[in-house]
Amino acid sequence: MTDHSYTLEEQIALVQRGTQEILSEEDLVAKLKLGRPLRIKAGFDPTAPDLHLGHTVLINKLKHFQDLGHEIYFLIGDYTAKIGDPSGKNSTRPPLTDEQIKANAQTYAEQVFKILDKEKTKIVFNSEWFNDMSAGDMIQLSSQLTVSRMLERDDFSKRYAAQTPIAIHEFLYPLVQGYDSIALKADVELGGTDQTFNILMGRTLQGRYGQEPQVCITVPILEGLDGVNKMSKSLNNYVGIYDAPGTMYQKLLSMPDTLIRRYFEFLSFKPMEEVETLMTEMENGRNPQEIKRVLAEELIERFHDADAAANAHKSAGNVLADGELPVDLPEIMLDLEGQDALFITQILNQAALAKNNSAAKDMVKRGAVKVDGEVVDASFSLTSSQTAVIQAGKKGYAKVTVG
Repeated sequence: MTDHSYTLEEQIALVQRGTQEILSEEDLVAKLKLGRPLRIKAGFDPTAPDLHLGHTVLINKLKHFQDLGHEIYFLIGDYTAKIGDPSGKNSTRPPLTDEQIKANAQTYAEQVFKILDKEKTKIVFNSEWFNDMSAGDMIQLSSQLTVSRMLERDDFSKRYAAQTPIAIHEFLYPLVQGYDSIALKADVELGGTDQTFNILMGRTLQGRYGQEPQVCITVPILEGLDGVNKMSKSLNNYVGIYDAPGTMYQKLLSMPDTLIRRYFEFLSFKPMEEVETLMTEMENGRNPQEIKRVLAEELIERFHDADAAANAHKSAGNVLADGELPVDLPEIMLDLEGQDALFITQILNQAALAKNNSAAKDMVKRGAVKVDGEVVDASFSLTSSQTAVIQAGKKGYAKVTVG
């Protein structure tokens, strides 16, 4: 049964949170009014077994539907992984082996249950219906779409224009993903914005196979810790859900302030009223680092436990190895104050790496101050536009730039 403690308006608000597009919202409202549990589908090709917070944006949306009492179908595309999803790619992707698929699928299942309720989640594999599909059935499915329609997809059209090869089997991917919705009789399908074409394909095929077309809901691609590119392991701007508590804490505190609202909206389960209160407090002068800590502790508790969350700030101080810089390295602009250069004691004071001038002189004298990894003496200085990483003592770090 659906959770009748939520009004229709509250259900819509929860579904809308953190979504990019709902096609169509009118259809979604009509389905919610039916008062029965909807069949919610999201497909995952087991190509990247270790999840990061960017992957969880979609899983969090499944959790929202689960909390509303709907049926969650976590579809692992073991069959489609043998094709390789061409979405957003400018070349043909190599398929996975059966062994890779099996191992990755197991890892997926272990991780998603840190968010979803295991007892209320149905994990299905699309090989369950495709392994029994005949060649005639596949040809019949292929007849539902034209090549010209496939070339409407941005990645295919660009590759075609550039005369980059497109294998015939790649055209099958959207059709196969669309057929998954028929097999599951999906009411709603969720996916990233890069999956819009494929999800709409499911809606189209359902209509042609005599089913009520699904609602398509897309979620944004989450920016990584650099605040520019999408979260990605290859760009080293990610927070892994298996990261140690101290590492997770430190990484989240390093995010640009401009990402705080988006991370709360997409990653936190706090009601938006609480999120808005936190944002207002920040606008009124509350330290952004304090707001980041609230999110960091919530996520650490979710992926580890309450004790880990409570002690994360302590373990974060032990994350650094010799010569390794902290993830949350502060960046500070220094003022020349009418001088030609700033000496190291002035730099320490402006960067708040020393309590006072005497403490700064003492650290320099003891050899406790490094610039770009090298110990410096009192004669060291920086001039206009120069940048350096300063280490004062064991835990004082800053990246400084002279204005």
